Amino acid sequence: MTVIDASQTPDALDPRALHVPVIAWFDQHARDLPWRRPEAGAWGVMVSEFMLQQTPVSRVLPVYEEWLARWPRPADLAAEAPGEAVRAWGRLGYPRRALRLHGAAQAIAERHGGEVPRDHAQLIALPGIGEYTAAAVASFAYGQRHAVLDTNVRRVLARAATGIQYPPNATTAAERRLARALLPEEEHTAARWAAASMELGALVCTARNEDCGRCPIAAQCAWRLAGKPAHEGAARRGQTYAGTDRQVRGRLLAVLREAVTPVPQSALDAVWHEPVQRARALDGLVADGLVEPLDGGLYRLPVG
Repeated sequence: MTVIDASQTPDALDPRALHVPVIAWFDQHARDLPWRRPEAGAWGVMVSEFMLQQTPVSRVLPVYEEWLARWPRPADLAAEAPGEAVRAWGRLGYPRRALRLHGAAQAIAERHGGEVPRDHAQLIALPGIGEYTAAAVASFAYGQRHAVLDTNVRRVLARAATGIQYPPNATTAAERRLARALLPEEEHTAARWAAASMELGALVCTARNEDCGRCPIAAQCAWRLAGKPAHEGAARRGQTYAGTDRQVRGRLLAVLREAVTPVPQSALDAVWHEPVQRARALDGLVADGLVEPLDGGLYRLPVG
């Protein structure tokens, strides 16, 4: 049975015609990922959700395995210095995620007896946990009924339901209403739909080179039926990296991750030729809590 709000779904869209084929496709084609296995538990799901933000699965897998082997419970991570989380994060990028995950682990240890909470409100109250992550953990770890809107799901719904190639850059209220209207009523089915629609966007309904021949809902897809009209908004450009402050920050952090003792300024100066950009990047790392300055011009990863 499906909750259908006709005022929030396109007239031609039958939500029931989406759930069954997409979930059946997922049952056959879902990747065997470690955070989807029962032994991963809620903590494994949470770690994966932090790591997978803006990072492909292939890069996450080895770091995820090492992380869970070292810190199999939130309390294990909470007992470490935050700098160790940054060090273990390696080259996943956006290292503030490591600090946020460490902060969430501390809150879980202090407020919830070391167990990732089941309640959505308690999840979203954890530091570093936003709307998406709370819904994802509640859905994927605990089988609850929530609209889980990552980039892949938003793209599937934009094409299948609203007939446009890409969703807006930021999630809109209209997208949230549509996602809630499409949720199956039964909790287990809703959680399965969340995972299945996400996998469909990751493997078939991709941002480029979508494979409609493999799509289980191609016959109902509003975008395909409309002739795949091109995106009408601003050009969607991939993020650049070379020469940016992000690259400089990454090089500075690499030096600190590999060091076992505080690092002198001269060692950091050697990794980037342009002094103004290098200083700006280092100041940003300090402001973000990723680097701790010490007396004598020394720097280290944060210890507390």
